[in-house]
Amino acid sequence: MENEKELYTNLIPLLNCKDYTVSEESFEVMTNKEYKMLVTSPVPADLENYYKSEDYISHTDSKKTLYDKLYHTVKNHTLKQKLVLLNSFKTETKTVLDVGAGTGDFLKVCKSNNWKVLGIEPSLDARTIADKKGIVLKEKLLDVTNKKFDVITLWHVLEHVENLKETIKVLKSLLKPKGRIIVAVPNFNSCDAKFYKEHWAAYDVPRHLWHFSQCSIHKLFSEVEMIVDETLPMKFDSYYVSLLSEKYKFGKSRPIRAFYRGFISNFNARRTSEYSSLIYVIKNY
Repeated sequence: MENEKELYTNLIPLLNCKDYTVSEESFEVMTNKEYKMLVTSPVPADLENYYKSEDYISHTDSKKTLYDKLYHTVKNHTLKQKLVLLNSFKTETKTVLDVGAGTGDFLKVCKSNNWKVLGIEPSLDARTIADKKGIVLKEKLLDVTNKKFDVITLWHVLEHVENLKETIKVLKSLLKPKGRIIVAVPNFNSCDAKFYKEHWAAYDVPRHLWHFSQCSIHKLFSEVEMIVDETLPMKFDSYYVSLLSEKYKFGKSRPIRAFYRGFISNFNARRTSEYSSLIYVIKNY
C-alpha cells in the first residue's frame, strides 16, 4: 500500500541476520532513519511458510524442550501481570480484542475475570487449540465488524504485521473513544540487543518484519492521533531472549551466561529505560 512505501524508503543496511527457526536463510536488517526503526528485507512472498515449525512456540502448547518449559513458566507469570494491567483501566463494559491471540491463554484468563473477549489468530493450528479451551478466534482483523473495544492488545504481534500503517489505522477504528491499545514489542536499543547484534534472537527474521525503538512507536501512533500514555518493562524477556541468543551465537544454550547477560541488560535499563521488550499503553488524544 502507498502508506507503507515510506517505511521502505532510503533504507541503510545494518545487520545480516539468519533465520534460525525454519529456513537457515539470511535477511538484511535495514535502518529507516526517519522513523528510527529497523526493517527486515526482503519480505518473502511465502511468509506464512516461515511460521511452519514446531519450534514456533506461540502457535503450540509444546513443553518438550528447556526453551518450551521456560517460555510457559514465564508466560503463566506474565498472564497475571497482563490481567492486572487490564483491570487497572476500570472500564464499565470490559471488552477486549487480542490480536495475534496464539492458543488463547490470555483471553482465557480475561474471560475468567469477566472480560468480554474476542481474538484474532491467522494460524489454524493455534485457533484449533484455542477452540478446545473455549476461546473462539477469528482469522483476520478485517473479520471484526460493527464492534468497538475498550482495550485492544498486541502481545509481541505488531512486529509481524505486513501492512503496518494500515493495521494501526484499523486498530484505532475498532477502539472506543477513551479506549487503549496495548503494544508489546522487542526493543533493539536494549543492552542485550547491542551485545548479541546479528545473533539477537528477537530479530527473528523474517517473521519480525519491523524492529521498533521507543521513538518509532511514538511517531507511528502520533500519525493517527494517538499518544503513548505509559511505557512498561518486560523484564523476563531479556533472560529468555539471551538464552536463545547464546545458542544462536555459540551453538549451545549456556544458561549461566544467558542469565548474566539478561541481568546486565535489565540493570542497565534501570538507567536508560531500554529494556529488552517494552509494553506501550497508547490512548486517543
